[in-house]
Amino acid sequence: MQCPACSTENPAGATFCQHCGASLTAAPPPPPGGGYTQVPQPATAPAAAGYVPVQSGLSDNSAAAIAYITIIPAIIFLVMEPYNRKPFVRFHAVQCIGLHVLAFATGIVLAILGTILAMIHLGLLSFLLGPICWIGLVIMWVLCIVSAAQGKWFKLPFIGDFAKKQAGA
Repeated sequence: MQCPACSTENPAGATFCQHCGASLTAAPPPPPGGGYTQVPQPATAPAAAGYVPVQSGLSDNSAAAIAYITIIPAIIFLVMEPYNRKPFVRFHAVQCIGLHVLAFATGIVLAILGTILAMIHLGLLSFLLGPICWIGLVIMWVLCIVSAAQGKWFKLPFIGDFAKKQAGA
């Protein structure tokens, strides 16, 4: 007797295949056409009283944390549905943009201050002040990423208040 599952020849009277263990008595013969059958699919999903559509995309915490990676995801989350309707994601995206504006302004101030200090022979002071400012910005950036990933509304001074107003929260 031939096994319908693996096509192994088995002794007569055997109830299970010696090779794969499939039942030899209750198994239907293999379908014609190479073993493939087409299963009809329903046209629409059944509408049940407790049916909840599956949410696709990122969670709010993930989207808010990703917004801080660079300014590009922050802008995308402010424009793209459904993230632009979520106050938590909008808050962190606007705060990220504010943090980038602060970093840009810090760079300009440090360049001007470095030039002035170099003119009065205190250029060494700008070499000390620059890294301290950038380390402070990096620490704020990491705090924002971690708090967004944890679902916290961590507000930076001045920037956070502006972002909260823009997010509508």
